[in-house]
Amino acid sequence: MKFTDTELEEILNKLVASTRSPRGRFSATDSYPKLEKRLKSHTRHLTLIRTFSAAAAVALLCLSVWTAYLYMQPAAIQTVSTLAETRTVRLPDGSSVMLNHYSSLSYPEKFKSDKREVELNGEAYFEISKDKKHPFIVQTETMDIQVLGTHFNVDAYQNNPDVKTTLLSGSVAVSNKSKSVRVILKPNEIAIYNKVEEKLTRKVLENVEDEISWRQGEFIFDDLPLQEIARELSNSFGATIHIADTTLQNYRITARFRDGEDLATILSVLHNAGYFNYSQNNKQIIITAKPD
Repeated sequence: MKFTDTELEEILNKLVASTRSPRGRFSATDSYPKLEKRLKSHTRHLTLIRTFSAAAAVALLCLSVWTAYLYMQPAAIQTVSTLAETRTVRLPDGSSVMLNHYSSLSYPEKFKSDKREVELNGEAYFEISKDKKHPFIVQTETMDIQVLGTHFNVDAYQNNPDVKTTLLSGSVAVSNKSKSVRVILKPNEIAIYNKVEEKLTRKVLENVEDEISWRQGEFIFDDLPLQEIARELSNSFGATIHIADTTLQNYRITARFRDGEDLATILSVLHNAGYFNYSQNNKQIIITAKPD
């Protein structure tokens, strides 16, 4: 049986009064030992409750400290790289990234901060899950691209003089590392940052899908300078392509390869079309002008 402090006080009063009871119903001699026993039991009960509460509080504190410690630890960084293939990566937030040939993407195994940051070397197409409270940031060697939720493509191969960001839907902010230049893109626009001149320009594209044709294994050269075509082929096939005749570097070519042709086939077609001559030694390709 359990007694409250008020009930114990009433019992004590009855015991005091019992010394005058003619029938000895509440005899002091008999009642005090019983009361003392009950008081000790009541005290032990309160002590156990307080001890348990204190232990629970300590356990909860330890758990909170451990949880905070784990949260503050930097997340392990994972890096996914491609060679002569493309690859799709699923990020911790559910976003999807498709890597082009000879590209790499580094990202934490779990996004813990208020930003979702990844690092890209090469080219990739991003489909980002919307999260206004946690902006998504793609870091390249010279540029940062910040988005909330959108579809876009980033071409940031290290050997290219330009970093290109193409927006298909949504909105992105493109800036250099110092934040001295910055543009906000709308769908069907491309931002081109020249690494040498440190200049950022924005253009409207007529066929934005051409910029991501590599996802289907296609090459679409729409009035492109030969030096740009050579860089794209080099990045895609891991070959070194050198234009020996500098007068050919800005020679513009329009061509489309939609059937997954290999490098040898593409070079042969361009050669037979009368654009240039070339020689190949393993993965070293030298392009020269055709004699008059």
